[in-house]
Amino acid sequence: MTSTPPDDADRKGPTTVQDTPASARQAPGPEPKPAPDMAAMAASAPAEPSRTTPSPAATQPGATEPDPRAAAGEAVAAARVLARQLGILAAGAARSGGRRGRSVMGRLAAGSAAAGATLAARLRTKPAPADVPTPRSGTGSAPPPATGRRRQVPFAVGMACAVTAFAIAGYLLWILATLPPLGGVVTENERRAITVEADDGRVFATRGVFQGQKLVAADLPPHLAQAIIAIEDRRFYSHWGVDPRGLARAIWRNLSSGGVREGASTITQQYVRLTSLTQEKTLRRKLQEAILALRAESQMTKQEILLGYLNTAYFGAGAYGVDAAARRYFGKPAKTLTLPESAMLAGLVRAPSQLSPTRNFGGAKERADVVLQTMVETGAITTAEADKARAETITLRTPPETPPGTNFFLDVVAADAKRLADTTGDVTVRTTLNLDLQSLAEGIVARRLDAEGVKKKASQAAMVVMSKDGAILAMVGGRDYEESQFNRATQAKRQPGSLFKLFVYLTAYEKGYTPETVLVDRPIQIGEWEPQNSNNRFRGAVPLRSAFALSINTIAAQIADEVGIPAVIETARQLGVQSDLPNLPSLALGSAEVTLLEMTRAYTGVLANRTGLESFGVHAIRGGTPQPLYLRPEPKAGVPLPGESRTMMLDSLQAVVDGGTGKAARVANIPVGGKTGTTQDYRDAWFVGLTPDLVVGVWVGNDDNTSMNKVSGGDLPAAIFRDFVERASAQMAKARKRPSAARAQPAPAAAPPSTPASADLRGVPEVIDTGTLAFRGRVVRLLGVEGEGGALARQLARYLRRREVTCAAPPEPAAGTPGTVRCQIDGDDLASLILAAGGGRAGEDAPADLLAAEEQARSERAGLWRRER
Repeated sequence: MTSTPPDDADRKGPTTVQDTPASARQAPGPEPKPAPDMAAMAASAPAEPSRTTPSPAATQPGATEPDPRAAAGEAVAAARVLARQLGILAAGAARSGGRRGRSVMGRLAAGSAAAGATLAARLRTKPAPADVPTPRSGTGSAPPPATGRRRQVPFAVGMACAVTAFAIAGYLLWILATLPPLGGVVTENERRAITVEADDGRVFATRGVFQGQKLVAADLPPHLAQAIIAIEDRRFYSHWGVDPRGLARAIWRNLSSGGVREGASTITQQYVRLTSLTQEKTLRRKLQEAILALRAESQMTKQEILLGYLNTAYFGAGAYGVDAAARRYFGKPAKTLTLPESAMLAGLVRAPSQLSPTRNFGGAKERADVVLQTMVETGAITTAEADKARAETITLRTPPETPPGTNFFLDVVAADAKRLADTTGDVTVRTTLNLDLQSLAEGIVARRLDAEGVKKKASQAAMVVMSKDGAILAMVGGRDYEESQFNRATQAKRQPGSLFKLFVYLTAYEKGYTPETVLVDRPIQIGEWEPQNSNNRFRGAVPLRSAFALSINTIAAQIADEVGIPAVIETARQLGVQSDLPNLPSLALGSAEVTLLEMTRAYTGVLANRTGLESFGVHAIRGGTPQPLYLRPEPKAGVPLPGESRTMMLDSLQAVVDGGTGKAARVANIPVGGKTGTTQDYRDAWFVGLTPDLVVGVWVGNDDNTSMNKVSGGDLPAAIFRDFVERASAQMAKARKRPSAARAQPAPAAAPPSTPASADLRGVPEVIDTGTLAFRGRVVRLLGVEGEGGALARQLARYLRRREVTCAAPPEPAAGTPGTVRCQIDGDDLASLILAAGGGRAGEDAPADLLAAEEQARSERAGLWRRER
């Protein structure tokens, strides 16, 4: 057969090799005649709507079609162009992806070119027109004509396949071109970890990211490696980075369970994800993870991969790397971990935040048991070794959780630690915080606001407790740190009102005034300013002691005008006020904005008889070396206040509490001085009080600066001060350690009852509520406990199950009411246990030790206080 040139074939129209009779294709013949004009044939043919007359030329034995090899040649040429373009893309990707990327992309380009050539060759063969039917070979009848829709289907399918193949090839090339290098993610070393200790050395908080030491092969405990491999990647030593068997198993289990129950990432894949990729959940990241895992296996040993994984994995509680986790949870380096400790750490990597032992010790222990069982299944340990490990007690070296209320203080300490010792390593900070006083302060603030806040339209409060040397012993920056991290003790600047009069009177005493000096309370005008008293009345001649105690505004304005506002500002600066103080007459009445910490520090300077007193929260900072990074130096001797002026000032401060605006702050048997402050429209209420050992500053108000319901400094703030000092003095005198709800330790009673003399109430009681028990039908109420029912009562019942409770013989109760008793269980006071765990509220008859237990539970958000934030 003589082939028709491609150009002639294009001119002849859409004929195909299938339209040529079989006889014409099998034997050579004479040169074919040109095909008749199709339009002329249609014009001369009889019109029959229901059928199409076949073309004579189409049935002639000598009729021929274009050679399919010519069409294939054109397709090959087009495929070569496509291959060249893919080659260009592959070359660019190879330059950035490395030698392996070049080989992969070259093969991909070649495969794409071959597939494109085959597909194009098929597509170049065109179907016959619908009006030129071709009879079947060996028969005399012609098939029904093909429709236009049927001619287009193969072409559309072929084009879709081509586009899809090209898109897949381009996507793979893009993944290879953007493949990062191994180890491209660098840990931020600046995010150091801080372990915070109280003033007595108790660790109560941690912050930041623990880095620990890089583990080397010589320090890797065998059982730690076995535990990680058993629970994370059993075939670690047999696969080549990607485990097809594990992938198939995970897919099957996930499909059969109807959800994601098991992952398929190997330890190698997890390692390259941690060190080279982000944590985004995309197909691109997953494919890159698999490619990098293959590369890691070709460049690193299994031991290097395992160590790299252990040094970078996250184990919860801010610990990155197994050594950091060992030090964080157990207080020891990783090389000294025991088998049960190793099993617990191995179980954390799957869900570190959820299973962190400091947050969920029970869940972490259950997961450790699963790891031990898996080690038995893999032959790493025997059943006896697993049983022995399960029986061992695991002791944590850190507190379960940071007490929420201490976070205001921790924010201050973290900033100070960075300023005092700017190092990248993990540090331990010994602070000035007294955990007992801190817990007491939080509980009293919460208790007062809960009881009176709504009625008096007061939603927030702050407190600072300071020793005579400026050490911050306690700090409450707001009602709830979890709701608002804004520290109202250090960040909020408010007008102090009459609290600022300390500087006015102290300046006057230094310039010759005395508490007996008499001035006249009368209407005055200084420039355009006309100060008024809070009651809009005038008292006439008043000595300065009484004027200060009663907070008379007109006399304070007269004094400031006579001694000069600049002199008042200088006194405030000497006592530690750093805020902007404008040179205005109204400054005498506290029109400038200051912080509670500044004012508390200034009053502490008066008590300590020192100017330039600095408040501080850090005693020492230690790093990884024996030499401390920071030790607080001995304070420089400040200039003392003039002896007579300080004495007169302390006398005036005591007059405020004895018979002035601060009478609500009086404490029995303790000398107390202080000053109230109230701003216009009752927006702010202050009280700063002094005892021989402490200075306590209190502010009450609203964050939106709205008015309270006539709350003055002598109201809520003075009451909070009194509640705190009454109990803090007793605590400090007895050096009594506060119980911890987190550790389930009871508060020691003020006078712990000994074994009851009359033990007629002894046995396992029935729990009616958490404050009411029944012994063989006799109902008694625990002294100082307002009981709760529901879940808390059921928890108490489970706790008391099969445990004997002994109660003192109750007094004869009134008819119809249960007797009130103090009970013990295993030597601990039961009421203290219940209140310290948040199982009830302290009643009106609760003694000081039970109130302390309740406040501890409040500060730690234990029990019922967790839901009443």
